[in-house]
Amino acid sequence: MSMNTIKLVVFKRFERLWHWSQMALIFTLLFSGSAIYGVNPLMGFADAVTLHTWAAMILIVIWLFATFWLFTTGQWRHYLPTTKNFIEVARFYAYGIFKGEDHPYRKTYRRKHNPLQAMTYLLVKTVIFPAIWLSGIPYLLISFGIGGFLNDLGLGNIALVHTAAAIAITVFVIAHVYLLTTGHSFTEHVKPMITGYDDVELTDEELAYIKADEPGLLK
Repeated sequence: MSMNTIKLVVFKRFERLWHWSQMALIFTLLFSGSAIYGVNPLMGFADAVTLHTWAAMILIVIWLFATFWLFTTGQWRHYLPTTKNFIEVARFYAYGIFKGEDHPYRKTYRRKHNPLQAMTYLLVKTVIFPAIWLSGIPYLLISFGIGGFLNDLGLGNIALVHTAAAIAITVFVIAHVYLLTTGHSFTEHVKPMITGYDDVELTDEELAYIKADEPGLLK
């Protein structure tokens, strides 16, 4: 099958806006959350609670819009895990990347995330993020004085789940930023999420379809 490497809009405008606003809000939540727990002396407790609450509510709204967008546009398919090339990609990150080997995965029109990315993002979106919200929302309700019915859950148990999920998100952020510094230059990794364009492998049929029906995706 003939393949063409074409610079194409991979990340849509909403997706880029969602990504950067989510990033800013997650850093805000980690910063204010650490102040609430007393490990960050740069902010008082009351101010940290207020900032944390507002950032959390804004992020909830963004995630609701993002979930709607993923399913109405079909973009959710990019997050489906696959075993194809999974071993090769895992080996690259564990070993090959330190030897200067080329990345074994190339973005395609139907799959912009490599198998390890897809699995990681799916885990974050279906396990870690729900854990942060299922534990964080009770905190919000209690702070608004309407969470009395949640007392049976135990505030300590809720705090434990929330903290564990926050630590998992912190680990994900650190790994995500670290991987941006590997392989190509940091700028080359980040640029697609700013401009939307990245190199994608297309079949002749896919290229013909895009030229006819979605020429605006091509650079």
